[in-house]
Amino acid sequence: MAKRVVLLGGGVGGSMVANQLARQLKSEILSGEVDITVINESDVHVYQPYFLYMAFDQVVPVDAKRPERAVLNHLIHLVVGHAERVDRDQKAVLMADGTAIPYDYLVLATGSRPAPETVPGLQDGGHIFYTEEGALKLRDALHTFKGGRIVVTVGVPHKCPVAPVEFTLMVRDWLNTHGMEDSEVLYTYPIGRLHSLEPVANWAGEIFQQRHVDSMTYFNLESVDAENKTITSLEGETVSYDLLVAIPPHMGQDVIARSELGDAGNWIPTDRHSLQMVGDDSIYVLGDATNLPISKAGSTAHFEADVVAGNLINRIHGGLGSIRYDGKVFCFIEAGADQATYVKFDYQNPPKPQPPSEMIHLYKLAFNKMYWLSAAGIL
Repeated sequence: MAKRVVLLGGGVGGSMVANQLARQLKSEILSGEVDITVINESDVHVYQPYFLYMAFDQVVPVDAKRPERAVLNHLIHLVVGHAERVDRDQKAVLMADGTAIPYDYLVLATGSRPAPETVPGLQDGGHIFYTEEGALKLRDALHTFKGGRIVVTVGVPHKCPVAPVEFTLMVRDWLNTHGMEDSEVLYTYPIGRLHSLEPVANWAGEIFQQRHVDSMTYFNLESVDAENKTITSLEGETVSYDLLVAIPPHMGQDVIARSELGDAGNWIPTDRHSLQMVGDDSIYVLGDATNLPISKAGSTAHFEADVVAGNLINRIHGGLGSIRYDGKVFCFIEAGADQATYVKFDYQNPPKPQPPSEMIHLYKLAFNKMYWLSAAGIL
């Protein structure tokens, strides 16, 4: 019987693992020894980092989408549908249409989602840019904005941890170039610095001062008053706004809750080196779905995919799957004014942000274009 590898989630992590398996196990797949299936809710593959640029009308939705089938190797089975839950006893993914997709190895790349519904008033009074719908609504709000105070308030955890800093600097630049230099930008963060990573927080503090961005720390958003245009924190602070951009806390996907695989936030307990689900060595987890204290970013999923694919290939060939993930992350940071920087770090080495430059900004734009080659496993 064929070894069945099932990947639940077709984002960058799931597609990269599947494509690596398909390339390196081609003969085993053609001979019927291995079977690879990707299950995805949609038949469209979305490059989510483009939502940030969509809010400023720098890209349009079609730029961020490709058919899921076009991203995957032709040897991979694609199932488009709603996964109801994972049944670990049956070792199968149970679909909403009643079918069961059995697995010998399961890769959970289900990602995360913003949860604005957890903050009273936010859905009526604020904007987000972590979804296509939210980014387009924010784009329209910026288009009609006449000046005043823009508040960017950050909740945790959330994916792409540097994105709130990027948006803040980009919107400051956008105001300057649209004749609204006197408008205010206020950035709030829930702990005692401007980012969870101290070197990034220190860098952000310096560039915020240079770019005339105000900030507040120890501000945990509790509620939004859409009528009076104010936000209130758990600490008792109330701030007024003319345009509110919120990064709400994120949660793991609901299928993880239905499968009873995660914690209260639907994050899956994951070994930080093997990327196996704690307590089940037939399940691997990558990207946003893990409970690991590292960035929930596309590059994280990219580096984790190499580890997961390598270990699956090794185990299918009779090995023990001993490749270890070292926590490697690489993130570009847009800084406005056609400049950007980057951070790279791992479990042992903290990030060291470099001064932003136009060259790094151009690298970032080129990387966005190359994403589709990366997701398809060509790069």
